Amino acid sequence: MPRIAYVNGRYVAHAEASVHIEDRGYQFADGVYEVCEVARGYIVDMKRHLDRLDRSLRELSIAWPMNRAAMEIVIVEVIRRNRVKNGLVYLQVTRGVASRDFLFPADTRPSVVITAKKVDPAALAKRAENGIKVITVPENRWDRVDIKSVGLLPNVLAKQKANEAGAHEAWFVDADGTVKEGGSSNAWIVTGDGALVTRPAEHGILRGITRTTLLDVAAKLGLRVEERGFTVAEAKAAREAFISSATTLAMPVVAIDGDPVANGHPGSVALSLRQAFFDIAEKRPA
Repeated sequence: MPRIAYVNGRYVAHAEASVHIEDRGYQFADGVYEVCEVARGYIVDMKRHLDRLDRSLRELSIAWPMNRAAMEIVIVEVIRRNRVKNGLVYLQVTRGVASRDFLFPADTRPSVVITAKKVDPAALAKRAENGIKVITVPENRWDRVDIKSVGLLPNVLAKQKANEAGAHEAWFVDADGTVKEGGSSNAWIVTGDGALVTRPAEHGILRGITRTTLLDVAAKLGLRVEERGFTVAEAKAAREAFISSATTLAMPVVAIDGDPVANGHPGSVALSLRQAFFDIAEKRPA
């Protein structure tokens, strides 16, 4: 069955979906996005994702393209039309179409695109069983990475560098050696005494939705959490390391810049978080 996309009020064939060449998302990266996991026929953490979308839109003074209730209906319909039981739903909102000018246009309507695709959960589970490798790169992004903007060129370059190095993810690192986050994920370690450590999301990183839910999962499992920075050296010496995102959940990291983490195999804490995630996360039938 061909894929279906929602574009500015219309459901269209994915292969024919398009936006205007003067859409400000295309010309200025003047837009934001969200990605939700779809698992076992449920949309995971949709409320938190839409709450974050609302914040991103407000930070950039972009209006909602429709009211929130209507957005939820369209998301569910896109998933249904694409028959996705396990996969991802992607939504993007830009300031809209206007004659090219750096200043905000006065009377343009926001553009919205929503797509969904299937993902093989068995392949993701297999990746978690083996773990992934990450590399580190110097932080070179703008200061407002707390906004989930479509301006992702530094992330693209970092993840391409990781791919060329045989790794899955790149961690951005401050000048003092402190890990910030990945190109499309948050970064975590587990200390020798079993504490989960992740950088505070008040500034300098995106407040990941999966990260937030994992904090709930950790509390349910009785795990101690420290929201603080950690260095690359501390990560390499940690008992475990892992990344989190809607596309990976809790994904064990087994090597950093070619150096193994602990014994070079996925750790039990990350795997236990991953196993408990679905039962604790907020779920809406798709």
